[in-house]
Amino acid sequence: MLSNFFERKCKMRKVSERQLDSLGNEIHVPKDMKKLLNLNFLKWLNKTGRIGKYDLPYLYCYTEIFPDYIALDNEPGLYHHTPQTCVSFYNYDNEFDGIHGLYNAIYFGDEKLLTKYKKRYQDVNFFITPDYSVCGDVHHLENLYRIWKSRIVGIWLSLVMGAVVIPNIMYYSEEYFDESIAGLEECSVVAFSTKGHMRNPQERQLTRKMIKYTVDHLHNLNAIVVYSVCGNENDIYKLFEYATLQGVSVIIPRNRLQVRNAGRCHRG
Repeated sequence: MLSNFFERKCKMRKVSERQLDSLGNEIHVPKDMKKLLNLNFLKWLNKTGRIGKYDLPYLYCYTEIFPDYIALDNEPGLYHHTPQTCVSFYNYDNEFDGIHGLYNAIYFGDEKLLTKYKKRYQDVNFFITPDYSVCGDVHHLENLYRIWKSRIVGIWLSLVMGAVVIPNIMYYSEEYFDESIAGLEECSVVAFSTKGHMRNPQERQLTRKMIKYTVDHLHNLNAIVVYSVCGNENDIYKLFEYATLQGVSVIIPRNRLQVRNAGRCHRG
């Protein structure tokens, strides 16, 4: 077992302010320091453990039932396309991570906005954690922060929505592969997106290396869910061949773009 596999809670000094009650008596009322200091996310972060020098949160996912369809966050009409539809965030960041995005709602403790998201995602059984874009030519700290954000949202979706939340693997450099999967050691399933990677040889090679690293280091891994818009599934299975050879199931649920592109391939 990992030596730092334990729960470290952020404890804050209790602060109160003086107020008068209805009878004019002076009383001490506790201040909501998490709210005042914009530390609302600790409500969720303190429910899991953290690992490594950057305190990346643990995310747990074990399931023997898998999605059969993947809807994008901006496709609410497809959230219940099948009983096992999974909601993902594989669209552009500014479409799901703006000022009124879910992460900001969690970060600022915006209950009105969070209620909106609860209604939006009601009865969704599967989620894939947000795919905040990480890039090799962007500061490492920014990339790491985006991985951290994805974990926070994943914890909220799991605890509040009561859904199966599959961790999305976010990666951008071999140098930091370890940080991409830190905290996922107890997961039986993870998710990859191949969108934008298949036509670029360098991106495809990096993806292949990340697949191998993930399979080799997550010893509880049984399955990988793949978001692919490629019309030819054989290309995807070839990319994930190493995982298959190691006994890890590769699952490619349908999605709107994949179905469209597959139709074009058949017609072509």
